[in-house]
Amino acid sequence: MSRRIHILPDAVANQIAAGEVVERPGSVVKELVENALDAGATVVEVVIEGGGKRRMRVSDDGVGMGREDALLSLDRHATSKISEASDLRDVATFGFRGEALPSIAAVSHLTLETADGQDPSGTRIRVEGGRIVGVEDLPRQRGTTIDVRNLFYNVPARAKFLKSTSAEARAVSEALIQLALAYPAVAVHLISDSRVLLDLPAVADEVARAEGIWGEEAVAELVACAGREGDVELRGMVQRPDAARPGVRRVHLFVNRRPFRAPHIVRAADRGYRTTIPQAARPWLFLYLQVPPRAVDVNVHPTKAEVKFRDVAAVERLVEEAVRGVLGGEASAATLDGRLARPRPERTLAAAPVGEGGSSQVAGSTPAAAPAQMALFVSGEPRAETSLAAERELSTPPAARLWQLHDTYVLAETRDGLLIIDQHSAHERILFERLMSDFAAGGATSQRLLFPMTIRLSPAECRVVEEVQGLLTRAGFEAAAFGGTTVIVHAVPNPHPYFDSERCFREMIAELTHGSELVRSARNQHERIAMTFACKAAIKAGQRLDERELQQLFDQLFATQLPHHDVHGRPTIVRLSLDELTRKFGR
Repeated sequence: MSRRIHILPDAVANQIAAGEVVERPGSVVKELVENALDAGATVVEVVIEGGGKRRMRVSDDGVGMGREDALLSLDRHATSKISEASDLRDVATFGFRGEALPSIAAVSHLTLETADGQDPSGTRIRVEGGRIVGVEDLPRQRGTTIDVRNLFYNVPARAKFLKSTSAEARAVSEALIQLALAYPAVAVHLISDSRVLLDLPAVADEVARAEGIWGEEAVAELVACAGREGDVELRGMVQRPDAARPGVRRVHLFVNRRPFRAPHIVRAADRGYRTTIPQAARPWLFLYLQVPPRAVDVNVHPTKAEVKFRDVAAVERLVEEAVRGVLGGEASAATLDGRLARPRPERTLAAAPVGEGGSSQVAGSTPAAAPAQMALFVSGEPRAETSLAAERELSTPPAARLWQLHDTYVLAETRDGLLIIDQHSAHERILFERLMSDFAAGGATSQRLLFPMTIRLSPAECRVVEEVQGLLTRAGFEAAAFGGTTVIVHAVPNPHPYFDSERCFREMIAELTHGSELVRSARNQHERIAMTFACKAAIKAGQRLDERELQQLFDQLFATQLPHHDVHGRPTIVRLSLDELTRKFGR
């Protein structure tokens, strides 16, 4: 009886292994640059031709290898990273499998040149289709250069699936950008067909690295965020809500400086943006996680593109709350300044742990301005020694100087400029957070009407009233069917003196019935009711307010969790700094 099972030749086995690691030129460059970074390189240069399909050369100034190590590095399962299975739990480097270099060599013409600085000469090894065809001495400085030509020359079925030269060059660039962001202290250069695509010198931090890639203007749209939960620490940068746009987004995630993909982490960050951006907006994210090696498994994907966290719920919670926290600060507000300050990564190191002051309390009906926000209005100069009574008096936040402009905007003087507040958007934020707080406490207060309102609606609108009747009652509207398509309203909320309860009720029910981007963006029915109520009940543009009402609006806004953004994802506040005014007047 003939045998059906047999052992594959090494050449075939190597080509199969290459299929797991070597997908395209970009994956080759990724593997080789990761090896260079693990070798302690301070400068990495990548040169490609034909998008990498024709040639890729990766040079570094890392520790290099002697003759014996260089030969061993081309054998399958050879590695300097681990020696026993238990080492897999604590691996802190990029790679350890040992398949990358021999897998690349199996499907290309590869030349390895290396020197460790200890032997009198370096080593050059030439490999064709996984077979060593030459070993020789050469003079060179410490480091390694790997030259890969004719990728997939011996696997034409794989070669035909490669994309155009420009597409493959972009993939190489993206792979290199990821690693450059992870290691800002390493200089990275990319040359494609004699054209410089990346020229990134070594810099101090990830902010400077991002500036080198996308420019100061793009990075000025980012704000630094940070947080900590247990032994997991997060730092990074996220885009200001007013700068977030639909379409292509930049998302770069790192764990212990290892780039990885994780849709669930991105979704957690997006939850942090809830009610601050339109539904279609896609903000940029640069998030760096630091976790103990045993708290993350990096060996769950052949190309190490995915990882598995021991406590993924804690990581998601940390990301969501860190993003939510930074969006409550002044740095996330829209601005008229033409020259923007860059994010300050060093500030992230002192961030409070999540759950210890990381988020504000929701405002009550007549809250005082949040102390952290009052730094906008209080002088930063040290004050002279005062009595205890005087200290108590000074601890009460001073009233801001406020003016109403065209009965629509509120101008507020700050220590270093001016705030322009949209009174309708600001009141939306106040009412939304207040009603969400009331829902959590059992329901909002309402006032009974001496003469109940009788409102005629469409059949579809009547069905909606029946479906959400309980939530409407908790929002302050006591409404019930009165036969046919008529609803009778016995009690209504009273959020401000200019409130038109019938108009608000009708508009809320219409929007809940027919839907809108605002309604669709809500995560649950409570939020849906609170959003529509806030939108329809807030004071309108064109409403004149007296000084007391302006001060109440201002104080209540700055006692909310997210004072700079309304529930539609529009700004409530636009900043204008004194520096920008000085530049405009040429002083």
